[in-house]
Amino acid sequence: MRTDVAHIARVYDHWLGGKNNFAADRKVAEAVMAAMPTVTESVRANRSFLRRAVNLLATEHGIRQFLDIGTGLPAADNTHEVAQRAAPDSRIVYADNDTIVLAHARALLTSSPEGRTAYVHGDVRQPAEILAKAAETLDFTQPIALMLIAVMHCIPDEDDPYAIVRTLTDAMPPGSYFVLSHPIPATDAPSGDVPAEDLAAAYALMREASTGSFHARTADQITRFFDGWELLDPGVVLATQWRADEPESTVIRVGIGHRTA
Repeated sequence: MRTDVAHIARVYDHWLGGKNNFAADRKVAEAVMAAMPTVTESVRANRSFLRRAVNLLATEHGIRQFLDIGTGLPAADNTHEVAQRAAPDSRIVYADNDTIVLAHARALLTSSPEGRTAYVHGDVRQPAEILAKAAETLDFTQPIALMLIAVMHCIPDEDDPYAIVRTLTDAMPPGSYFVLSHPIPATDAPSGDVPAEDLAAAYALMREASTGSFHARTADQITRFFDGWELLDPGVVLATQWRADEPESTVIRVGIGHRTA
């Protein structure tokens, strides 16, 4: 494990107020914050959306299985904590391609006695492998919530992110839900929030911390991920506009799709 080079998961951890980060991570995090002072609000809005989405699916839609890909380092109100608080028998599979993340997850994220929480090492760019491993814990004949929270921006267009998502969503049975959040381009940022040039500079720093993989997408491009799914109201919107009462200070667009058949 290299601690002298920033890692995007640890940078996010710093923004969320976590302690699983090092000087190199904090240096990048602070530089991004200098260029885009609202970055912590966006990251926390994304986490708040995750919490609302999981709680909604568990309490109002009866979902008891969650596949969370691109887990990130543990923070407050992780998927299994929210789900099992509402429904203790919920089963959650986390998948991440970073051994640091999985080591922390295994140490810190424990299941309720009635449910199950499992962890698999897998890269979203090999979706079939993740699905095969997840099937050891999840029943793919019953509805599942597929969670892709702030992960697809790490996949460039040349790796065909839509084909990756389609492989994952095609495996979801009827009654399933698909939850996605994704950064928007600098030019699409809410007016008056942060100047486009400052946001572009912040994105450049994050791209460096993500080993070159940071790809913001427009609303139409993000909506395309939901092809074949029925979007829940209010559709694909800013995270702070998705059934929330929060300041509209975010550059994250989100949505939840439902598979009815």
